[in-house]
Amino acid sequence: MEHTVIVGIGPLTPADVVAVARYGAQVRIDDQALEEIAKSRAAIEALAHADTPHYGVSTGFGALATRHIAPELRAQLQRSLIRSHAAGSGPEVETEVVRGLALLRLSTLATGRTGVKVETAQAYAGLLNAHLTPVVHEYGSLGCSGDLAPLSHVALAILGEGQVRDADGNLLDAGEALRAHGLTPVVLAEKEGLALINGTDGMLGMLVLALADLDRLFKTADLAAAMSVEAQLATDRVFAEDLQALRPHPGQAASAANLRAILKDSAIVASHRGPDCNRVQDAYSLRCSPQVHGAARDTAAHAATVAGHELAAAIDNPVVLPDGRVESNGNFHGAPVGYVLDFLAIAVADLASISERRTDRFLDVARNHGLNAFLADDPGVDSGHMIAQYTQAAIVSELKRLAVPASVDSIPSSAMQEDHVSMGWSAGRKLRKSIDGLQRVLAIEILTAARALDLRAPLTPAPATAAVVAALREYVEGPGTDRHLAPELEHSVQLVANGTYIDAAQTVTGLLN
Repeated sequence: MEHTVIVGIGPLTPADVVAVARYGAQVRIDDQALEEIAKSRAAIEALAHADTPHYGVSTGFGALATRHIAPELRAQLQRSLIRSHAAGSGPEVETEVVRGLALLRLSTLATGRTGVKVETAQAYAGLLNAHLTPVVHEYGSLGCSGDLAPLSHVALAILGEGQVRDADGNLLDAGEALRAHGLTPVVLAEKEGLALINGTDGMLGMLVLALADLDRLFKTADLAAAMSVEAQLATDRVFAEDLQALRPHPGQAASAANLRAILKDSAIVASHRGPDCNRVQDAYSLRCSPQVHGAARDTAAHAATVAGHELAAAIDNPVVLPDGRVESNGNFHGAPVGYVLDFLAIAVADLASISERRTDRFLDVARNHGLNAFLADDPGVDSGHMIAQYTQAAIVSELKRLAVPASVDSIPSSAMQEDHVSMGWSAGRKLRKSIDGLQRVLAIEILTAARALDLRAPLTPAPATAAVVAALREYVEGPGTDRHLAPELEHSVQLVANGTYIDAAQTVTGLLN
């Protein structure tokens, strides 16, 4: 039976967001939420008939908020707001990001704090359940007032305007697509236009998706580091629990525990573990892996705390309070989310950087402890993994540029009414590129480390790392003369992306941290 996510007055979980955004789960608004939506709509309709102007109900928006709008023009006002704010440009944003921001906007509507009609909230659920994804563009959001342009493109679709893509990726006119799925375009009433676009949903959705990806990549980084430590004849003694406990960061402890579990029973490590072993001062990229990986994990834990607060938020301006008051506020500012998106990009760049340094050591005869130059079959005739490291280096350099924070920037808009913005959407967009780069860098490290482990024969690797090498060998041959390398890199990237490497290791270790 297809999984259904229930949208209520309380927060969605990160798993809910990932299920709908990435895996296409269905959604349903629960009865309590429908009641709250109806109550707040009644409050808005009472204000709409009042003699006193109320922002967004009977006035214009932003710098035009001083104009009173006559009742007969208010439907046009809402429609005009959405049309004019759907002003994005550039490449299309990924389906999972658009579904995530649509779901998160629906979650805020379901709190009953926005004043939309029940039919409007249901239209968002209908769009998601029909797998119709509005076309949203790369550029247009300043992260304040929320992700205006991206959310406007989604709102435009429930009006039956603009373009959407169906489940097969076909580009369709939104009105025709709605009709084909039995959905009725919405006619917006007072306040509804604002309620559909005043949110941090795009940047929050990207944060939640990034944290899901990083949970997998942190484990992958530990796995890659363990393989490099093992194949470079480094010591595992520095990962001992009592040594790690002297610096009690939780992320560091988790990473070191993974390294110990993965390296357990390694004949390669055991071969140089005796009292005459002088490998107690390995290079930092090997010895300090838990410290770097752990700091990245702790950064993500902080970001997850911020995401949890934001998932529990009801962001709109103005908002309908439980006692019926309608008040303006500044909760749409994206600074809390933008900061942690940028912080994660820094951590991601550093994880990739240390991975590239570990990989490079395999290729240098002065540092790889008896392996051929560049792990080549016949150095000079063959180049081995020389250029794979170039690819890593190019990605790492790009990730350093992407780590420059977006959230320290601001640019005034709306005739200086919106004079300080968060750039949180931009922080989210570059983080997605960073995560893709980290995935590729780790994939190359594992590909290279696996080749080195094979070259250590007849010594045998740990059961866990052997399982990872075996999973790779289903797609990529072992050491030999040079082959077309790009397809082999891509196979490894896919095995990182789909969790195959982690699954293989966990058949031996049990669940990793």
